[in-house]
Amino acid sequence: MSHSMNSSMLPATHPPEHQHSTATPGHGHGSDMMMMAMTFQFSYENVPLLFSGLTINTPGEMAGAFVAVFFLAMFYEGLKIARECLLRKSQVSIRYNSMPVPGPNGTILMETHKTVGQQMLSFPHLLQTVLHIIQVVVSYFLMLIFMTYNGYLCIAVAAGAGTGYFFFSWKKAVVVDITEHCH
Repeated sequence: MSHSMNSSMLPATHPPEHQHSTATPGHGHGSDMMMMAMTFQFSYENVPLLFSGLTINTPGEMAGAFVAVFFLAMFYEGLKIARECLLRKSQVSIRYNSMPVPGPNGTILMETHKTVGQQMLSFPHLLQTVLHIIQVVVSYFLMLIFMTYNGYLCIAVAAGAGTGYFFFSWKKAVVVDITEHCH
């Protein structure tokens, strides 16, 4: 475990209102206790990125990380839309259920509901499960990248997500159910 100082960690002498201790009580860190910066900074030196061996140290590395994070955020948005499209295509059993509802002047009306189902042990459901796992992992990676509080990487996450939404979500079908009361 490396105890080297990087730009996202500050000595414990700074005011605590914007810092979070990374040391665990009772683990013998004593005076080596480091505080993690909780404010945004625009640095490209000693910026940790997800894994201990992946540290950004030059402007070129930051530019490469920016592009990679940007495309990762775009991929996340595309994956969300792709899963929705796959779900619509894999809907296999469609049932129509009718039920009587009271109408005006004591009349009875028939209301029809469409029920769409999917089998649990089917290829489409297994594919959706794998894609869901990938989507969750990517979303946590993006969250952790944002939590580095590096301004460049935060901009890459936000810009990539916005660009991905722009390119992929225009195909998204918006269906409004008039019987839904929680809008």
